[in-house]
Formats: sequence, structure tokens, C-alpha cells
Amino acid sequence: MKRLLFLFLLSNLLLAPVKAESLLKLSTTTSTDNTGLLGVLNQAFTEATDINVAVIAVGTGQALKLGANGDVDVALVHAPKAELEYVEDGYFIDRRYVMYNDFVLVGPADDPARIDSAETIIEAMQKIAQAGSRFVSRGDDSGTHKKERQLWDAADITPTGNWYVQAGQGMGAVLKIADEMSGYALTDRGTQIAFQKKMQLKLLFEGDGMLSNPYHIMAVNPEKHSHTQINMAKQYMDFVTGESGKRIIENFKVNNQQLFFTARPETK
Repeated sequence: MKRLLFLFLLSNLLLAPVKAESLLKLSTTTSTDNTGLLGVLNQAFTEATDINVAVIAVGTGQALKLGANGDVDVALVHAPKAELEYVEDGYFIDRRYVMYNDFVLVGPADDPARIDSAETIIEAMQKIAQAGSRFVSRGDDSGTHKKERQLWDAADITPTGNWYVQAGQGMGAVLKIADEMSGYALTDRGTQIAFQKKMQLKLLFEGDGMLSNPYHIMAVNPEKHSHTQINMAKQYMDFVTGESGKRIIENFKVNNQQLFFTARPETK
């Protein structure tokens, strides 16, 4: 059913008044779309090349599957381990680093689990579980959801019970749900900044090395799907990772705060 929905949305995009040969299909994460960065990048790319970009913004897991199925030409995602598995299986080629931000924990201002006193992200996750405080998960196999599962595993916790809510929705929707429930949530910093004036949730934990969040871009392998627009995919990837794209990414701000950085993140 989900695949049919994506194909329906894609067919509507293809009905737009552009030449089919000038349309590049991109699957990406909700975080790049929610923040508004993609709109700016894609407009600049279209103005420079006359190539239009049709965007399908979903969780990283689904974005990768769309590429593996040949439903898009290029993917911009943020789950390195899963990306490399798809590359090794031959579904994508020419994987390139684009940018990074980081993950943060947000929650109600009164912070019932007292995570603002935690020294590590693992301690913060343990405090939430021990307090039984409401936690809203993406629950959608997105890059953020994959990171969250990694953190629970590292904390030796299997989250179950009424306190743990799996929304199965994008980052912006999850923040709205957590806000309404006065719960905690793991989010990329870019979406947190973009939504901070729309919600009561506060940034309560940040800065742990485990929370680094790199984004990569990859072309669908034409040997798997010969109909893909590999030349346009390469043009788009060159633009996004080139000087023009880097300048747009570095200068893109919301609420006067920079959301993404093109330098490679420090690893610990």
C-alpha cells in the first residue's frame, strides 16, 4: 500500500508541465524537506541547469528502498550503515558526503526525567526509561529512528510500555505529537531549529559525540535500472557537493541559526 501511495504521488509530479527528460526524481529525508533547505538548493539547481527536481520526502529507510526499486534517480539520506549496505548490494553508486548536523533530545520545559543533568546521551536515554516519561519515536525506519534504536541498544534498554509511542511519521509531525503529549523526542538539530518557535518543547540534551548526523548523496545504479537519469543525477550531485551547493548550505539559516555544515564532522 505504501509503495502504491509513493508511486501515485510520483505520477502526479510527473504530470507537471515539464519535459520528462528534464525531470530528476529525488528521494530524501523529511529533515532536509522540513527545514526548507531542499527548496533553496533545488531552485538554484534548476535555474543553473533547467533540470527540474521532483522530491519524495520520506524516512531514510523508505528513501533507500525507492532507489533500490528504481523509482527515483538519486537519494539524499542520513543513515551511513544502511547506505553502505545498499551500495555493497549494488543498488547505488558514487556515494558522496554532503553535510552534517547533529541529533538532540527535546522535551517538556519541566523535564520530569531530569535529562538536562545527564553527562552522556546514554545516561539521558536511561533516565527517560527509568522515569517512564513519555517518549515519541519516529518508528518509521528513518535515519533518526535508526539512530534512536542504536542509542537504546547502547543503553541496554528495550523500550516498551505506554510511555513509548511509535508515531510512524516524519520528524515535523513527531515534534508536534511530542509537543501535544509533553513528551521527549530525538530530532535532528535542523528540524528542531525550524520548529522551535512552533512548539513548547525545549532543547534539553546535546553535544554527545554519538549524536553526529552526516548526510550522503548517491545515484541509483543504472546497471540495476537502465531507465534512471544517471547523467542528470551526476549533475545534481556535482551541484550539491560543489562550491555553489556548499555555499547555499552554509548560508542557509532559520531563526538566524545555521542548520547544516559542509565540513566533515569530528568523530570520536
